[in-house]
Amino acid sequence: MSIRVLIAEDQSMVLGALAALLDMEPDVEVVGRAENGRAALDLLSRDDLADIVLTDIEMPEMTGLELAQAVAGSESGCKVMILTTFGRPGYLRRALEAGVMGYLLKDSPAEKLADAIRTVHRGGRVIDPELAAQAWTEKDPLTDRERQVLRLAGEGRSSNEIADTLHLSRGTVRNYLSEAIGKLGASNRVEAARFARQKGWL
Repeated sequence: MSIRVLIAEDQSMVLGALAALLDMEPDVEVVGRAENGRAALDLLSRDDLADIVLTDIEMPEMTGLELAQAVAGSESGCKVMILTTFGRPGYLRRALEAGVMGYLLKDSPAEKLADAIRTVHRGGRVIDPELAAQAWTEKDPLTDRERQVLRLAGEGRSSNEIADTLHLSRGTVRNYLSEAIGKLGASNRVEAARFARQKGWL
């Protein structure tokens, strides 16, 4: 019986290449493609579609990490693997906390990806060992809400726009931004967002 894989990737060319690559494996079947985490979650909610979700991290509407949290909170029994360009320890730490079973970089050899999928399907975990060691050396100081606010600020949204998007008061948004800027030792919201993104905390 084939291992059913759903791929979430916002770059069409990469999505197509991954699907073609995995479809060449005799025991792997690509059962769905999604351009972001929200679309992947919608596909998963319809029925028992996939055994494994292979997702990028930085995608519009819903990131791969948010997708992993949503899948972990469901009863689908589906496992999540991250395949990303970003070897940031902060991302890996958050991925592990979200229950992700695999974390690979896109420059990994093709055969390593297929083997990792088989390992995760059997109940194992596949994480780059060097990246795993780095992930626990520096703790993410941001709360989930501070992260949401700072991410939107980094996209150039005003405090009013952030408040409307997250259904918060403007004063609350200012407080979250002030806390995040202080924790990161930044001089303003743009610098704070840039620093947090470099660390993999956004």
